[in-house]
Amino acid sequence: MRIIITPLTQLDVVIAYGVWKLRQDVFVVEQDCPYEDLDGRDLEPTTMQVVMLGEAAPDSVSDGGTRVLGTARVLDDGDVWRIGRVALVKGARGRGLSDEVMRAALKYVEDSGDRRDVVLDAQSPLTRWYGKHGFEPDGAEFLEDGIPHTPMRLRRAM
Repeated sequence: MRIIITPLTQLDVVIAYGVWKLRQDVFVVEQDCPYEDLDGRDLEPTTMQVVMLGEAAPDSVSDGGTRVLGTARVLDDGDVWRIGRVALVKGARGRGLSDEVMRAALKYVEDSGDRRDVVLDAQSPLTRWYGKHGFEPDGAEFLEDGIPHTPMRLRRAM
């Protein structure tokens, strides 16, 4: 398994397709939540794709024997960093791999050299998991596409 962090324009087309398919499978199909995943933010030059690659299954979208197992994206929102679209294929869950994806996203932010806070909108049942990575609730719960979300923040000293 390996994790790559790169702008969308640097992703191999098959891997990019795998990222979008994973996000569609998790957020649209599995969670029964039709929404516009392709929101234009992936195309921003400062947006980074965090992609976990692993060994391909025979029926998976793959390139050269690799398969997209997990993903997240890191956005530069000006005064803060934003992490979103954190997802893992169903068959890879429960093994701590999502922690690796989150750690890679946070390492990218850390390596950027600035100390801006990191924010995200967690699906509310996952606030405890994000808390393991230092995030704290930072506002009132809200509904997005019928799913309860909690704004969270990782405070970093400026």
